This record gives sequence, C-alpha cells and structure tokens, in this order.
Amino acid sequence: MPLSQPDFDVLRLAQRGDERAFRIIVETYETPVYNYVLRMVGDRALAEDLTQEIFLRIYQGLAGFSLRCRFTTWLFQVAKNRVLDELRARERKPQSFLTLDDMPPLEVVDAPPERVETIDAVWRAVAALNPDLKMALLLRDVVGLSYTEIADSLEITLATVKWRIFKAREEVQLALAREGVSVEFSGERAASSDA
Repeated sequence: MPLSQPDFDVLRLAQRGDERAFRIIVETYETPVYNYVLRMVGDRALAEDLTQEIFLRIYQGLAGFSLRCRFTTWLFQVAKNRVLDELRARERKPQSFLTLDDMPPLEVVDAPPERVETIDAVWRAVAALNPDLKMALLLRDVVGLSYTEIADSLEITLATVKWRIFKAREEVQLALAREGVSVEFSGERAASSDA
C-alpha cells in the first residue's frame, strides 16, 4: 500500500512551527521510517536513535521544504542520507559481529510456525543484500513508495531503481532457494509499469 502524503494544511502549519501539526506528521511517518532504518542497520536501539535524528532534521529543515515536492520523497531522502552516514561511520570503526540470530524480526502475531520461518528467511536474505539494493527494495516493498519516489529519494535514475529492485528480489529469491524456501514477490510483474 503506497504511503500517503500529509494533509496540506497540517504540513503548512508544521512549517510555521506548529508543534501539534509536526506531531501529527511524526505519528504518521514514524513507523515506516523506523522499519526502513531498522532493516538497514539491524539494531533496534540504533534505529530508534536514528529515527529521532531523522525527524529532528525534518523539523529543522521543514521551513525550507517546498510544498511543490512530495513530502515522503524528501522524508526518505533525509532518512537515506542519515543511514548512509551511519553505515559509513560503522565501516571506519571496529565492529562486533552480529549473527543472523540477532537480527530483529518484524513482529508477526499468531502466525503459523511455517510462516514465521519463511518470514525469518526472507529477512535474513534481505539483510544480506548490499545497502544500495536493500534501500531500493525496502522503500518499495516495505514503505510502499512508487518507483519514481524511490528514484527521487535515492537521487538515482528510474532505470537504476528498477534494476536495483529487480536485482534485490532476484538475490533474495536465490538465497531463499538455497534454504529451500519458495516466495513470490507480489509486485514483480507490475514493476515495469509502475513509474
């Protein structure tokens, strides 16, 4: 399901410093941003901190945001930039190793055990993707942005977005096949017509 844009009046009020209007924006987009960041960094506490930082940056930059642009595109552009900064910082400092068992699952309420195992396998495969492929796939299949919005958010061409999502899905399916899991992505056939 595509991520909707905020109400125009709420956005204008937030731009003028109305805290209640900004709170509505945060409440609307906090979960999709958090889920995206969590899947990119693989650490709940860090994802919470980064999500707060992202919304702080949104708050600070909101006055200069052009109402002619799509808010979600700008929001995920800010999120992408903050996540990439964090990933680059991680590369520069020594890391402790994170095992696949430590990767946080998305909560699945009352799901049958087979489904939970399949979901875990999918998330392990997604976690193994390189950041470029992972970002594009998460923005499409988790956040629900259109291909055009993803291109704008990641500041890449539409063709590159389509290729990254195709490649990410292909790599996830290959990883799942190695584990004996078969999953079909729902948006795969429609990918070429969505712009």
